[in-house]
Parts: sequence; structure tokens; C-alpha cells
Amino acid sequence: MTDTTQQAFQRELGYVFRDAALLAEALTHSSFANEAEAQGRHNERLEFLGDAVLSLCVSSELFARFPDAPEGDLTRMRSRLVNASSLAGLARDIGLDRHLRLGRGEESQGGRTRDALLGDALEAVIGAVYEDGSFAVALELARRLFARHWPLTPEEELRKDFKTRLQEVIQQQYRERPAYTLHASRGPEHAKLFEVRLLLPDGQSFIAEGNSRKRAEQEAARNALLALNVTLA
Repeated sequence: MTDTTQQAFQRELGYVFRDAALLAEALTHSSFANEAEAQGRHNERLEFLGDAVLSLCVSSELFARFPDAPEGDLTRMRSRLVNASSLAGLARDIGLDRHLRLGRGEESQGGRTRDALLGDALEAVIGAVYEDGSFAVALELARRLFARHWPLTPEEELRKDFKTRLQEVIQQQYRERPAYTLHASRGPEHAKLFEVRLLLPDGQSFIAEGNSRKRAEQEAARNALLALNVTLA
């Protein structure tokens, strides 16, 4: 990873590492490190750490934002914020997918687009930020990353989770799941718009856009629910 590439990613991340080796480790997938000519550390240990740090950061922020919310509501909100799809969307927002170091096999199999791999890499980056800085620094990063995604109220979060509602409807009718694909993206990194295509098992498709992939998917699911005459209130 070149110094120029590291600097570019740190600008998108909004954090400058004191220890550049930590950042390089966070961006190195095991498939890259395991290749004969690229022996070295990879990001699985940092991912382990980052998973715990991120969970605590999100829990702390939700705890502060919703002082009257019961444990069950806080747990549901946290699970929607830190699932693989959500984390992958955040990773793409900061260009993490472009900066990962993958082995040739993983690269050829589309690893750079896989939600699980991107979500794990984001956790590794957060683990590296925690190690390089402190919990306070990691918490501030989490607040920025999720800035457009924090729910306003627990009730709104439940009401607006159109993807979950659509999946329940479709599975009941067809025993299958709706499929979401990234159709297009445009605009600068700090104000990118994502266009998502939703395909239902009966062939109906819906295209929607949003300022994150997650938001676009939610909007597409909302449009599908309306087309299926499902009450949204």
C-alpha cells in the first residue's frame, strides 16, 4: 500500500494514523497475506477487536440518545446498525472497498463486492483506530460513520424498516427472498448517490436511490410494499 493511497483513504476516513503499519494491517485480507510473495499480518485480529469496539460505540451512543428506551428496543436498533449489509454500505461510503488488499483468488471471485468481507474490514479499521488512538477516538469515528443512519426514535426505526417487512411478506407468499443489487452510483465521495434495483420472485422490479446503499434499499422496499398494497402506517 503506497503512502499516497494511505493518505487518500485517511482523508476519506477522517482520521490520520500515527502508526501507518496498523492501517496497512487493517486493509490486508488474509488471502493477500497468505500468498507466497506476500507473507505478513492480516486484519482478522483487528477485526476481532473492532467488532467489540464498534458494538460498544454504537451501544453507548444509542444509550445516550434514547434514555427511556428499554433494552429490547436498544438491541434491535443496534442490530440494524451493525449488520453486515449496513457495515458494508458504510465501508463503501468511505471508499474502503477500493483500498483493500486482496489475494488474486479472492479478487477474481468478487471479494471486493462482498458485504461480509467489507463489513469485517470496516471492523478491522475501527479496531486499528482504537489501537492507534483511544476509545474516545473510535467513538467519534463511529458517530461520524453513522451520522446519517442514527434513528430518531425507536418507533421510527421499527416503522421504517421496510426491508424486514417486505422480506416477511415475500417469504410468506413465495418462500423466497427479495434480491437487491447495486444498479449504479454517482457523485463525489462525500455526497455520493446510490441506485439500487430490487427484484421480487414474481418478476417485479423497483429502482430507488439514496445517499447510502442502505437508504436506497429501504426506499426500494418501501416502493415494493406500496405496489403490493401493504399498509405502511
